[in-house]
Amino acid sequence: MPPRKRRKERDPEVDRILNQLWNIIDDLEMLLPSHSRWFRVTIFGSSRIARGDSLYILGRDLAFHLTRLGCDIVTGGGPGLMEAANEGAQVGDTTGRTKSYGLHIELPYEKPNPYIDRLTSHRTFFSRLHHFVRLSHAYIVLPGGIGTCLETFMIWQLLQVGYIKDRPLILLGEMWSGLLEWMREEMVPQRVSSQEADIVHVVTTIEEAVRIIKEAKKKFDRTMALV
Repeated sequence: MPPRKRRKERDPEVDRILNQLWNIIDDLEMLLPSHSRWFRVTIFGSSRIARGDSLYILGRDLAFHLTRLGCDIVTGGGPGLMEAANEGAQVGDTTGRTKSYGLHIELPYEKPNPYIDRLTSHRTFFSRLHHFVRLSHAYIVLPGGIGTCLETFMIWQLLQVGYIKDRPLILLGEMWSGLLEWMREEMVPQRVSSQEADIVHVVTTIEEAVRIIKEAKKKFDRTMALV
């Protein structure tokens, strides 16, 4: 029997740098204000949706109506539904007061879309996800794949444990009802409480999503008026 290869030990210098990075992030959490004066909505969704697709039109129209409410729009800055939302944000902005944000991930096959007012590039999904959380006051999830689900469940868990509060998480589209049915069948009540499963709002129309955001923005605006 050949001798077993010795496991390569992790470089302690790497661990030191990583710990330093987490400490810096914690320090920034204490220094940065918990809210901006501008209400921002992140829209997640598939990068694989083509222009002209009914879902693309849905994403563009959703962002258009939210922008008319005075909301900034935040996306991952790439193609597909991200592009649709950024486009809707630019078209809907008639006052020059709202912005279309793109938090772009540096991937060889994904380029920023042309409808972004403010672009931030990230090398890691970790930093981009953290930026989504810091920047936004509400989240709307359109149909998507693994990346979209990753973003959805991260926001969901942060709401579950109370790390973020009073920020609507809205799942828009037909595909999400099956997810909730599966969770209630397989997770509730042993692993997830019914209250935790009900954190999200599952809707099928733009009007329903806009109604929830409108109420959240009213509360936000009242709070800002007292600051």
